[in-house]
Amino acid sequence: MKQTSASIKIMKASAALAAVTWLLTAGTVNAQTQGGTLTAIVQPEPPTLMLGLNQQAPTQYVAGKIYQSLLTYDHQLKPQPSLAKSWKASTDGLTYTFELQRGVKWHDGKSFSAADVVFSVDKFLREMHPRGRLIINKYIASVTALNENTVEFKLKESFSPFMTLFVVDNMPMVPKHIYEGTDFRTNPANQTPIGTGPFKFKEWKKGSHIVLTRNTDYWKKGQPYLNEIIFRVIPDAASRSVAFEKGDVQVLRGGDVDNVDVKRLKALPNIEMTTKGWEMYAPLAFMSMNQRKPPFDNVKVRQAVMHALNRKFIVDNIFFGMGKVATGPIASTTLYYDKNVPQYPFDLKKARALIQESGVNVGATPVKILAFPYGSAWDRLAEYTMQSLEQLGFKVQIDPADAGGWAKRTGEFDYDVTFNFTYQYGDPALGVARHFLSTNSIKGSPFVNNQGYKNPRVDELFATAAAARTPELRQKLYSEVQNVLTTEVANGVLFEMEYATFYPKHIKNLVKTGIGLNETFDDVYFDKK
Repeated sequence: MKQTSASIKIMKASAALAAVTWLLTAGTVNAQTQGGTLTAIVQPEPPTLMLGLNQQAPTQYVAGKIYQSLLTYDHQLKPQPSLAKSWKASTDGLTYTFELQRGVKWHDGKSFSAADVVFSVDKFLREMHPRGRLIINKYIASVTALNENTVEFKLKESFSPFMTLFVVDNMPMVPKHIYEGTDFRTNPANQTPIGTGPFKFKEWKKGSHIVLTRNTDYWKKGQPYLNEIIFRVIPDAASRSVAFEKGDVQVLRGGDVDNVDVKRLKALPNIEMTTKGWEMYAPLAFMSMNQRKPPFDNVKVRQAVMHALNRKFIVDNIFFGMGKVATGPIASTTLYYDKNVPQYPFDLKKARALIQESGVNVGATPVKILAFPYGSAWDRLAEYTMQSLEQLGFKVQIDPADAGGWAKRTGEFDYDVTFNFTYQYGDPALGVARHFLSTNSIKGSPFVNNQGYKNPRVDELFATAAAARTPELRQKLYSEVQNVLTTEVANGVLFEMEYATFYPKHIKNLVKTGIGLNETFDDVYFDKK
């Protein structure tokens, strides 16, 4: 199926405008103030900073300053130049060509080239990336270096959201000269990550802090402005709030403090608060019930659980209003959302009737909730869920876990119930399908089809929708898939999340794109006026 000439023209115009905008901006950067140390918080402490191997939220936050991708995205999710300065698509939508920035170097001084892009996508990420490999292996036929600064992607078949694929945690560029011919998982460089970004890895004192230092050989002349970024590890939410109020840390990211503190912090003098910077992610929280074994292999049990949870109470009282109840697996702010799906209002009578209809003795085997280690609100959610399940006759206990332990156990399907949140990545083919495709129930990552859901019709719908070339057809297909997934409680969708970022007003350019604080921070600076 051929891409329309109008869509090609729009893509080319977008690329040209993005390139011009970047050049105009680049011409004024030296006017900013240079120097200073930005102090932020990373919580929970990430298991690693190697972004190609791990994409948990704290890893993305820190490693987004070390690694880069070919593109980044504005608040409207339009692609913007990063390591690629321009791009074009063939008229049939099966070939994409990227022209790379000149003079880019890895942190060890070696030159970055098209060969690194080929290695990163066609070798490293095709094998290792839990989300990216699904798309790469299904849709990308080849990645070829046409010359030192030009890369060509050829697709096996049409894939409409291809240009949204290059978020840094989806497609981080990794150095070929360091990883080629090695065991990617055990390469020593994983402990001292090397990227092309504006900040280099300097120090990681476990349990205390991570320090990144200015890359003096960064490819954007005069940038970055900051000398260092320090990410402090502060386990207690109340202590994180106090540290911000005392000025010991200057940035609070969504989840750094309890939502109950948001209103108070917002009222502090000379403090900015924004909820922007999450457009690419549109995070949606869900409860994962392991369908590989009783009792959650029974759809009526899963439906009962949904009716037993008062999700409005969860949003209003556990997360203090920072979000709204979700209707299905696609967030309402994301393309192809459809609200016309089966609903699960809070109804204990209905929940108990469904348990009765299921014929399952839910009290026969204790159910363990694997704690989600992202703050006290999630701890309270686990406690509330335990109480709700006990009202249906379940015997429940909560298993504590740190970030690494949770990721390992979830990735190995070693749980009964746990919580998670999905990033939508601007298109259901990128952020949603991965949680439900039967082919993506692969051990090793907490961000795939961990619950073991299987439905051939859903597989077919996702595949057809990803290849469809018109918004109308894609909407029809995604509407059907939302209906099926919600009916079968493929995942227990809970709520669409909202995050607040706090920082002093004299910090500039902190949230400028659709990936917010996961950006490079190459143009963040302190206004000393």
